Amino acid sequence: MYIAMNRFKVQNGSEDAFEDVWKNRDSSLSEMKGFKEFHLLRGPVNEAEGYTLFASHTVWASHEDFVAWTKSENFRAAHRNTGTTKVHYLDHPQFEGFSVVEGA
Repeated sequence: MYIAMNRFKVQNGSEDAFEDVWKNRDSSLSEMKGFKEFHLLRGPVNEAEGYTLFASHTVWASHEDFVAWTKSENFRAAHRNTGTTKVHYLDHPQFEGFSVVEGA
């Protein structure tokens, strides 16, 4: 199993717009071989630096299935409008990938 996460530093005041982008997107993840689940996570607010931390979290059957997603037309379509929203980010998303060692 493989878990792929992107962390987003969303400028305070843009949280609702950020969530709306994800809630209203045309997702085709469920059509992809090996896709298991998706979660959008809202983390802590960092008042000192002016952002709220979010993470997208996908679970895949294997690293190979995740890589196939990133090379697919479905991936390109899902990311086509990136940067055209009213969401303000403090930095580029930070990707983190994990191979599952043990799970229940």
